[in-house]
Amino acid sequence: MDTSGFVNPHSVGNKVGRLAWRIVWMVLFRPTPWFMTGWRSFLLRCFGAKITRAEFHQSVRVWAPWRLKVGSDVYFDRGVNLYNAFGIEVADRVVVSFNTCLCTATHDHRKRLFPLTGRPITIRSDSWIAAHAFIAPGVTVEEGAVVGACAFVVKSVPAWSIVSGNPAAVIGKREIRD
Repeated sequence: MDTSGFVNPHSVGNKVGRLAWRIVWMVLFRPTPWFMTGWRSFLLRCFGAKITRAEFHQSVRVWAPWRLKVGSDVYFDRGVNLYNAFGIEVADRVVVSFNTCLCTATHDHRKRLFPLTGRPITIRSDSWIAAHAFIAPGVTVEEGAVVGACAFVVKSVPAWSIVSGNPAAVIGKREIRD
């Protein structure tokens, strides 16, 4: 394949920032014990993340912290991958369970050089993204929604619904019984 027309869409500043973050992640974020969630949020804030109050497991990967916005009472469990090349916004009272991937970028398979494309992901308040779920570019998980384990979400999720499957489809309504 001739790649002579390839253009990397990321600026030098973006590449340097991601390299610096990767070093900080490996040396100061990843090796921290479970009780240092405040330290991990502090490090993300130092790289431009807008975080109100959240807990990040030390194995969470964030591609570009400066494109991350997180509200209050949010928890990111172990192995979560936040590939936020185009931005991720997570509102209040959200749980993102282990080994979930929120992926804002993809490639245009209709073009020879597969140029990078993408759109931001939004997770609204009171939602739960269950284990091993994949959230595709441009998806909005509306308020109160539940994304089932191993779901492959390519379309926005309606408020107070439960989705599951590949591709994810609505399988029920979420009702609160306190």
